[in-house]
Amino acid sequence: QVRLVESGGGWVQTGGSLRLSCTSSGSSFTRNGVAWYRQAPGQTREWVASRAVGGATAFADFAKGRFTISRDNAKDTAYLQMNSLKPDDTAVYYCNAGPLDGNSGARLYWGEGIQVTVSS
Repeated sequence: QVRLVESGGGWVQTGGSLRLSCTSSGSSFTRNGVAWYRQAPGQTREWVASRAVGGATAFADFAKGRFTISRDNAKDTAYLQMNSLKPDDTAVYYCNAGPLDGNSGARLYWGEGIQVTVSS
């Protein structure tokens, strides 16, 4: 079983930037693609961005033009670069990686989540 760990969260003012990192204690999880989700207070989990094995990326509408997703193969680390942050971006962010799960639509492996807080 692959264990994912997020880092790089914290508190920023509106318009600021953060870069989240996702690492694995197991196999090379980025080989099967990676995604990011978030859950805001009182809200359900929502998809943020995805990166396929071949490098193709996709973003939720709210993230387009502000967020980027990438990876460092040597470090087996995935990143979510978040720029021009807004208070609505405040949420717990989750790394999601591995093969797709046909039951949930997400990938098999999850991190525990990391808090991102954007002040107005």
